Amino acid sequence: MTKHAILAVDGPFSLAAAAGFGFGPNTGRPFPEGDVMRLAFVADDLRHQVGAAISQRPDGSLAVELSGDGDLAAAHAQIRRILSVDVDPAGWLAAGKADPVLGRLQGEYPGLRPVLFHSPYEAAAWAMLAQRRHRTQATAVRRRLSQATGVTFYLAGRPEPAFPLPQRLLEIDSFPGIDETRLARLHGVARAALDGQLDASVLAVAPADQAMRELRRIKGLGPVYAMLVYLRATGVTDALALGEPRLAGCLRHYYDLPSAPDTETMTRLAEPWRPFRTWAGVLFRVAGDREGLPFDEPARPARSRT
Repeated sequence: MTKHAILAVDGPFSLAAAAGFGFGPNTGRPFPEGDVMRLAFVADDLRHQVGAAISQRPDGSLAVELSGDGDLAAAHAQIRRILSVDVDPAGWLAAGKADPVLGRLQGEYPGLRPVLFHSPYEAAAWAMLAQRRHRTQATAVRRRLSQATGVTFYLAGRPEPAFPLPQRLLEIDSFPGIDETRLARLHGVARAALDGQLDASVLAVAPADQAMRELRRIKGLGPVYAMLVYLRATGVTDALALGEPRLAGCLRHYYDLPSAPDTETMTRLAEPWRPFRTWAGVLFRVAGDREGLPFDEPARPARSRT
């Protein structure tokens, strides 16, 4: 049975921009129809799967057609987190006024907010599928796995499969395109999720270094993918991705710097972005990707010769 709801949105937000942004394995890949976003996902309780067809009304609110048997209020809260419409954006707008460079990009990408992975569980699973593999190949394997072992919802006339529940993932002993080592790591992600190690609400309020340590306890989740899970699945707004390899190149370009900034310079540049340094980092990355900026690693501090 489909349930209908209207979700109010504070501040400027563009669902069309969100659809073009993509999320998770679809990052940077526009949806075929920008006026409707289709989400099929594992609920935060890890026991239900949910489908949602979302459109934006003229007043900026979101019309949601929800499918599945998960808790309605919890599903709405998860959708808000995924679309980053669960926080007051006043500080985000203020950051753009405090930093004209950021403000200019906000103007060029009106209403764009980070679109997150459905959950830390799905982000960590994606990390295992995507490592040392081309994105398109990983996306195809993930979709086949979802079709075979998840639940498929028909959303606005199109089928969308949801990723398998953790318990169902643990029952899989082989799958085409997933080697034995990768499957073992996926099982580790499923167990971590069931043990509460991938709870978005817990990770989001923990100090960043503590959250990263907890995530890196999952075998196969190195520093880059642990950062991906933390920044792109929990809903944190003010964590700065100092180790994100492409961000330095974007900052070099937009701030007209002579070289890629080191961590000290990046920290200084990001100070006016508080308390939305995560959002700002994502916006610079999106803009840089759209402009085709080259890969540029952050500079390392010079070693002391004493």
